[in-house]
Amino acid sequence: MNGGSGRPKSSRGRLLNQAPESDRETCFFPFAQYTVSMKNDVVSVQIRGILPANSGCALFVGNDEKVFVINVEPQMGAIISMFLRDTPKERPLTHDLIQRIFTGFNISVERIVITELKNSTYFARLILKQQNEVAKKLVEIDARPSDCLSLATAQKRPIYVTSSLFEQVEDMSEVLDRINESGAESEPE
Repeated sequence: MNGGSGRPKSSRGRLLNQAPESDRETCFFPFAQYTVSMKNDVVSVQIRGILPANSGCALFVGNDEKVFVINVEPQMGAIISMFLRDTPKERPLTHDLIQRIFTGFNISVERIVITELKNSTYFARLILKQQNEVAKKLVEIDARPSDCLSLATAQKRPIYVTSSLFEQVEDMSEVLDRINESGAESEPE
């Protein structure tokens, strides 16, 4: 319990604040910056291409200013590609199951934020919204960027990158342009 307040706390998320009664919004998350005040802290991006790579798939993520690469497992690249193309599947995949659970509990992906790069590994946050007649809750969850990207793509939700990470990553726009010019198969946004 949290110091007598009667509200449980966990290591993955905690109740940080309750919005005014008129908004009836509760936010659960460890880092308020991605949910509460993100206007100047993030850059809007899209998936610009998906290409096979030596150890999986290269997801080209970016905007007109810059594109960078996130390497994912081959299966995750295929799943994201299916969601981009709205490809029907014979049986539900794990991300389809997650979406159906979300639907059952009236939860939607609000947005995702790719937050940082440490030791060649990207980190991301999945921001979910649950709303009913009485209240709206925002929940922020630590998740792999590939899972976040697949869920955001499936629900056609916004993808963001923190401004500090966007400044840090290497611009791969010319590489993607050369690949597109050479006629290699690339998934457009």
